[in-house]
Amino acid sequence: MQEKTQSRSMTGTPRTNITRRIDLTTLRLFIAICEEGNLTRASQREAIAPSAVSKRMHDLEEVLEVALFERHPNGMALTPADESLLHHARVTLLNVEKIAVDMAEHARGVRGHARMLANLSSIVEFLPDDLPGFFRSHVLVRLDLQERPSADVVRGVEEGVAEIGICSADVSTRGLERFSYRRDRLVIVVRSDHPLASARDVSFADTLDYDHVGLFATSSIYLRSQYTAQQIGKSIRLRVHVPGFDAVCRMVQAGMGIGLIPDRAFEVLSHGMNLTAVELSDDWADRELVLVARDPAGLSATSQLMLDHLRLPGTKPH
Repeated sequence: MQEKTQSRSMTGTPRTNITRRIDLTTLRLFIAICEEGNLTRASQREAIAPSAVSKRMHDLEEVLEVALFERHPNGMALTPADESLLHHARVTLLNVEKIAVDMAEHARGVRGHARMLANLSSIVEFLPDDLPGFFRSHVLVRLDLQERPSADVVRGVEEGVAEIGICSADVSTRGLERFSYRRDRLVIVVRSDHPLASARDVSFADTLDYDHVGLFATSSIYLRSQYTAQQIGKSIRLRVHVPGFDAVCRMVQAGMGIGLIPDRAFEVLSHGMNLTAVELSDDWADRELVLVARDPAGLSATSQLMLDHLRLPGTKPH
């Protein structure tokens, strides 16, 4: 008997398998329209005639049997179905790009490729010590490591941008598996001539009378300090936001205020800067960093090796 090549739609009408009718170009055009909010701009961005783009979108809606856009005189608005498809389209194109990268690397003799997202703390404090041992044992593996705020690490692992991530335990990791990684403690960084420099420790409340140099607004450290200030009923006297721990130290050295960074980062970055680290006495200053993954059992062999290497002995998912 000849193999059937058609399935039936919800209305009972025979139709060709969806995977044979949706191509990568159509998905790329769909993403462009969502991002540009306008079919004409999307067609210009992708160098395809507007009529051809419109035809592809019409065919896509017909295949999926759902309206993807609300068409208005000034552009195209997303429907709920549109938002769902946008996520799947981005993941699909990302996976195709990963295939191309992986095959190119195998051709050059690279036998493994792991992708990891990590917050700033783990990259500055711990990974420089933890990764060399891994690469001594796996010399043909390549790691694609990207720095993201903790919340974006979780989002990126959920969306398949990377298979594993490292983030602050303070953020919601939703449905991801999580494993203990490392601990650090936040300290207040001050110049050696600052009034707080002689203190053994200090509460965060007592720092709010001074100007602060803050990390970028989406960092878990800044968000936690801002939340604490609100609970106290005060505001942070923020002089400047900076992108990293080294910039915090430099701005503190320049007299712009005091900073809040992890103790290990201070040890690594503050040499020769005439700065002092004062322990923060608040309980939330003691932090945990965690490894996250969508499904450890479904990881690629290379990512599984990386996860096993980075996990602390005896830790269990929680």
